[in-house]
Amino acid sequence: MSNKNANSRLPRAKGIEMATYYAPKDCVKKVKRIVLPPMNRQIVEEFLVILGMKERFIQYDVPIPNKVVMYGPPGTGKTLTAFYIATRLEVPLLLVRLDAIIHSHLGETASNVRKIFEYAKAMPCVLFLDEFDAIARTRENNDEVKEMARVVNTLLQCLDEFEGESILIAATNLQEELDNAIWRRFDTKMTYSLPDEDSRNEYIKLLIGDFEQKGDILNTTSELLEECSFADIEQIILKAKRKAIIEDSPLCPTHIDIAFKEYMPRLRE
Repeated sequence: MSNKNANSRLPRAKGIEMATYYAPKDCVKKVKRIVLPPMNRQIVEEFLVILGMKERFIQYDVPIPNKVVMYGPPGTGKTLTAFYIATRLEVPLLLVRLDAIIHSHLGETASNVRKIFEYAKAMPCVLFLDEFDAIARTRENNDEVKEMARVVNTLLQCLDEFEGESILIAATNLQEELDNAIWRRFDTKMTYSLPDEDSRNEYIKLLIGDFEQKGDILNTTSELLEECSFADIEQIILKAKRKAIIEDSPLCPTHIDIAFKEYMPRLRE
């Protein structure tokens, strides 16, 4: 399926496309540099192995997992993991725009949710719902209880009916606010956190690559960016590389330090 044809059939709300379609080749480009912590890599690899052994699981009447929920701070690799899974499965990724799904009119949001799931069931893909808590919040503590209850009930129905070749991946920074019934529907759960030293070092090496450098770049950068997310690390190193290119000089700790101060990441306490 071509990107153009797929986009022309994406679900729409009031003339606005509710999702962005990424062809398999686009997903490959997104995951040129990815670092998964050992536990998450193990979960992903096992998940993919199971999907490749469907006949065996059907033989033993063991359900095939097809729903993943990822939770943790922003910039820690949730979206990148979704692209990685799509790449490994060689299927497109459908990134849902939740701001387009949520509607002020009663019942419209629930209808939009159903449209998205129907589309994903019609073609093998990874359906990625980012900021999942926007439509899956608990029905007990919400100002718009009736409307959100309707949305959550529709979402529960869609989750129960979600079968076929597609995979659902939901990501949230607020897992404690997800409705308990929604939470139970996910057969695979992955926790994300700020990178530890090994993951941070591995990612810094990937980002610097073959770029000419001088000084103790790895240790200096790793220490300076200790409280940063993967997304922060990427932006700071790219900014430092630009400075080195402008100066026509090797990348050095000074470039990293200046880039860090200019970028001003919001470090978690």
